[in-house]
Amino acid sequence: MENTEPKKFSIQKEIVGGLTTFVTMSYIMFVNPSILGDAGVPFNQVFMATIIATVVGTLVMGLYAKYPIAIAPGMGMNAYFAYSIVSADKGLDYKTAFATVFVAGLLFVILSLTPLRKKLIEAIPSSLKYAITAGIGLFIAFIGMRLSGLIQAHESNFVALGDLHSPSVILTMIGLLVTLILYTLRVPGSIFIGMVITGIIAYFTGQLKFEGFVSVPQMPELMITNPIASFGDIVSHGLYAAVFSFLLITLFDTTGTVLGLAKQADLMEGDHLPRSERALFSDAIGTLVGSIFGTSPTSAYIESSSGIAAGARTGIAAVVVALLFALSAFFSPLVGAVSNVAAITAPALIIVGSLMISQVRFLKWDNFAESFPAFLVILTMPLTSSIATGMALGFIFYPIMKLVAREGKEVHPLIYVFGFLFLLQLVFFPH
Repeated sequence: MENTEPKKFSIQKEIVGGLTTFVTMSYIMFVNPSILGDAGVPFNQVFMATIIATVVGTLVMGLYAKYPIAIAPGMGMNAYFAYSIVSADKGLDYKTAFATVFVAGLLFVILSLTPLRKKLIEAIPSSLKYAITAGIGLFIAFIGMRLSGLIQAHESNFVALGDLHSPSVILTMIGLLVTLILYTLRVPGSIFIGMVITGIIAYFTGQLKFEGFVSVPQMPELMITNPIASFGDIVSHGLYAAVFSFLLITLFDTTGTVLGLAKQADLMEGDHLPRSERALFSDAIGTLVGSIFGTSPTSAYIESSSGIAAGARTGIAAVVVALLFALSAFFSPLVGAVSNVAAITAPALIIVGSLMISQVRFLKWDNFAESFPAFLVILTMPLTSSIATGMALGFIFYPIMKLVAREGKEVHPLIYVFGFLFLLQLVFFPH
């Protein structure tokens, strides 16, 4: 029988750990509405969807998987939804686009309940996993700089430095500097605190205006995506790559994050994580519920490490996080005002991007057959503003490079299948 007894348990530490995790990751309430708002999703819709998806996913993680890990809409995937799926297809509205999130979530639920999830994770080369994370990091950092005006469009060079004298850019640089100092000093919740300080400066310089702070939560539109029509929407708009991208990213991103956090909390049994399928299921449910109400896929949050460092070891900490997010639903006017000022949220995007690109240190740069496909992924994601395109090129070139290097036997058969499918997608369904 599986041992589910908590290790180093203390109710006080669980509460403190949950509070610490909440403060550290609470920036998502401000950033997610800001990004998805560019896709046309109404603020109240995405704000409440963010709260609901986070509460549901984190509660399932705490009560069912019993781990001190929080679930919330993932950074990078929200940008992919807004700028690569909706904005790239002028005939696609955000409600139809949420069909990709719903189907990916449904497939993720199915995978989390079957042994196939393990085979799929093992099939994907580590170099591509690291590259995808790093590429997404560059992508969201680029978005943060662009939205704040730190960089801007240029006629001949495509991208150039923005106007350093503009109030938005000055505020962004101040916010970035303040947050970097806090983060370097390892202040808990540094990204959130940095946003608070930047917001105060924005308020006194007239860039931030409030029309209230507290209000009764308004339930978002239910069933923003029609589950029955979702599959038809994907076929009619050729959104296969988007579904596949969401599925793969959530699958191995959550798996990698959960394993890393479990090791930190000393919850592993050798190389095995008890109840790992429950942890994946928690994320899958969060994604599925979020798609119905109007937000991008959820993911396990690495910021949970701050709560673990504070002593969290059980699902009680996750329950505390969920309850605090539920209470945050009463502060929509405050969140709405802050999310409308790009200079406040941009530093968070830039810093999170820098943390994600650190994965490049694990790449085998001396093995060209491994490093070049990874390089393509990292390079093309921000340049094409498409996570799917970067993934496609990586999966296409990886097996080709391995075959040329006479290392084709090292490639899992599924990768050849993925490469072929991505090639068909780029040729016939470019997005």
